[in-house]
Amino acid sequence: MTSRPVLEVGGTHVLASRVDAATWRVELGSVHRLPLDSGGTAETILATLAVCAGRLGLAPPETLAVAIPGPFDYPAGIGRFRGVGKFDALAGVDVGRALHDRLAPPPARVAFVNDAEAFGLGEWLAGAARGYQRAVAITLGTGVGSAFVAAGRVVAAGPSVPPGGHVHRLALDGRPLEETVSRRAIVASYRRLVPAARDGLDVREIAALARGGDETAARVFSDAFCRLGAALAPWLARFGAQVLVAGGGLTASWPLIEPPLRRGLGSMSGDLVIVRSADPAAATSAGAAWHSQAAAGAPAGPDPGAAPRPLMPAGPGER
Repeated sequence: MTSRPVLEVGGTHVLASRVDAATWRVELGSVHRLPLDSGGTAETILATLAVCAGRLGLAPPETLAVAIPGPFDYPAGIGRFRGVGKFDALAGVDVGRALHDRLAPPPARVAFVNDAEAFGLGEWLAGAARGYQRAVAITLGTGVGSAFVAAGRVVAAGPSVPPGGHVHRLALDGRPLEETVSRRAIVASYRRLVPAARDGLDVREIAALARGGDETAARVFSDAFCRLGAALAPWLARFGAQVLVAGGGLTASWPLIEPPLRRGLGSMSGDLVIVRSADPAAATSAGAAWHSQAAAGAPAGPDPGAAPRPLMPAGPGER
């Protein structure tokens, strides 16, 4: 059996699908999506996840792969959310056991992976980073997620990656990166410059203003993503990245993001492929399936198939 069941958990939705492990593509007709209230009770959240996963027709020998944002104890399957504005009700909850008990028939096991890491693995397997050996993936939305991928392995430690392999742990001018680059940061920056901006203004509206010629809105995007590039540049160089793939809700405004991002990267952008993901959800599902198969101790699967680009040297102490 090459079909791998996957659950992708987001702040507003949950998506279930099956991934063909021979091609690492989402199987046609296998996708099910339900709205999800990440601010709801634990029972409401878990029930929604179970209903969505149940639509995959799980078989007892199967492993259910779950891509979910942090903070989360991925090996133990326990939520560590507290004061993050979403999934707080899952703090201390054994999500793996809860899903297993709610599914009939239950899967053999439930394997969890960070959603940004799954996205990076999926882009390496079958997306924009296919064929590259050293890829960095970032997700831009409520925060900045990241994955540093070397030949199908997420690098989370060592001098060539930020602490834990997490870009959001970087600082700009002594402040967390996400206070400069995130949905809330862009809205706050625009409101500082335009105090008369109406309440409830969304980043999509600011992007529309920028595309329509609003110089202040354009400057907010330019400043944020130029600074993101400057923060990323030394780590991309240390890692020997060949490709940078961006996904997440903010990339809907990619024409406003890519030029300042390149400027911020400086000389690093000359040798680096920079691309927006064509299908972040499919990449995340593929990466979660790949991770769950490897975590189970089975071979991770067939080679992605594209002729690899020349391998950049590994950073010292990577693991």
